[in-house]
Amino acid sequence: MSGNTFGTLFAVTNFGESHGPAIGCVIDGCPPGMALSEADIQGDLDRRRPGTSRHVTQRNEPDAVQILSGVYEGKTTGTPIALLIQNTDQRSKDYGQIAQQFRPGHADFTYFKKYGIRDPRGGGRSSARLTAPMVAAGAVAKKWLFEKYGTVFRGCMAQIGDIVIPFESWDHVPNNPFFAPVADVSQLEAYMDALRKAGDSCGARIRVTASKVPVGLGEPLFDKMDSDIAWAMMGINAVKGVEIGAGFASVTQRGTTHGDSITPEGFVTNNAGGVLGGISTGQDLEVSIAIKPTSSIISPRQSIDVNNQPVEVVTKGRHDPCVGIRATPIAEAMLALVVMEHALRNRAQCGDVNVSQDPSSPQASFL
Repeated sequence: MSGNTFGTLFAVTNFGESHGPAIGCVIDGCPPGMALSEADIQGDLDRRRPGTSRHVTQRNEPDAVQILSGVYEGKTTGTPIALLIQNTDQRSKDYGQIAQQFRPGHADFTYFKKYGIRDPRGGGRSSARLTAPMVAAGAVAKKWLFEKYGTVFRGCMAQIGDIVIPFESWDHVPNNPFFAPVADVSQLEAYMDALRKAGDSCGARIRVTASKVPVGLGEPLFDKMDSDIAWAMMGINAVKGVEIGAGFASVTQRGTTHGDSITPEGFVTNNAGGVLGGISTGQDLEVSIAIKPTSSIISPRQSIDVNNQPVEVVTKGRHDPCVGIRATPIAEAMLALVVMEHALRNRAQCGDVNVSQDPSSPQASFL
């Protein structure tokens, strides 16, 4: 009930605090026999880690992952995989002034009211730093799914603040600090420089997809693929909205447009986002998330302290003016964990199912 474990068959238990000695996770349920090394995980951690550009927090963490268990002679054994990431660049003194205050937009107030105690250093357990272990676990899931089904996960920034980013190509995403699918990010850089100078922050919209997803993943009624995706994405710090497929645009669509027609070659459109009735269609999973503005800003704001007295809060330290900039690999990881969980469930329940290829079936030629 303490909410630190994600998944059942592929269960990831997350531990640590932002300014503790280390953070990490334990993965229980990874199938045996898959080749796995730190190098398989480090790439995604490097994409998420802080200090990679002037537009993100300058906390300098290498986020070097260690595999402590669950791998023997380079292969997974089917036993729990423990992953550890050392914290090496804490500056807890930056948080001394707010130890008795509640920062607006943060979990300070709710953690204190729930537990009667809180770790104020960098947000403690509620810090976005705790997404790093999930990115590490997601890298393990990504590798297994790619080797088993050829599944590929990709993400990009679709909007930052009030700037909508047009999609040009996936090839541009790894070439800029915003994970933006465009060649020229000068407008985004100027926007972020002005925002930081103003002592303010902004939100972002992130698109994440999964291609070559097996047909049939997902369980009715309450363990649907799309409901689990929404649950997973809302578990990411600062996420305030999730869309699957057409999402809220469905409100203005007509049924003649929204329903994805099917031909012998496959679906014509993908307004459903790759899920029908909570079960994957084999199309790309299409997910979009909305991330709120960073709560840690240097502009003074009104709040109260632990004695219910009014205070003016100024959050010092090293913070992202837009936490959405580093959210893309996190969203990819959480989507991978959902797909991994459902792939293992489907293999357990429906591994013997073999749908006959009736030539008269409209799906026969593309299933």
